[in-house]
Amino acid sequence: MGEGTKKILEMLHQGKISVEEAENLLAAISSESASTEGPTTGVGAKKYLRIQVEPDEGGDRVNVRIPLKLIRAGLKLAAFLPNDAQSQVRHALQEKGIDLSKLTPADLEELVANLDDLTVDVEGKQKVRIHSE
Repeated sequence: MGEGTKKILEMLHQGKISVEEAENLLAAISSESASTEGPTTGVGAKKYLRIQVEPDEGGDRVNVRIPLKLIRAGLKLAAFLPNDAQSQVRHALQEKGIDLSKLTPADLEELVANLDDLTVDVEGKQKVRIHSE
């Protein structure tokens, strides 16, 4: 058993975290160790989520590159939020039509693996391209 796992179980035993928070933390630790020991090609080699917006005429061109480590870290950090804060964030996202309540690190890896190249034509005015690299 790793040091991180022991610490999480101790925090659970002491009542500092809930069972759900412990599960989230354990999942984060297991996915982190899998990603550091994972392959250097394929999904494991993907480092960025790129979003590009190409307007047809006169608009601004957008080219955003988000490190996947930042996204993964955000999922892991969410496990440290108190339950009431998690529910408030979840509620605010759901009001905007975003349901991330069941998104796990494994889901994120599957999403990245299947996100080869997505292009969306927005009302014929611009093209949005999303892919991982």
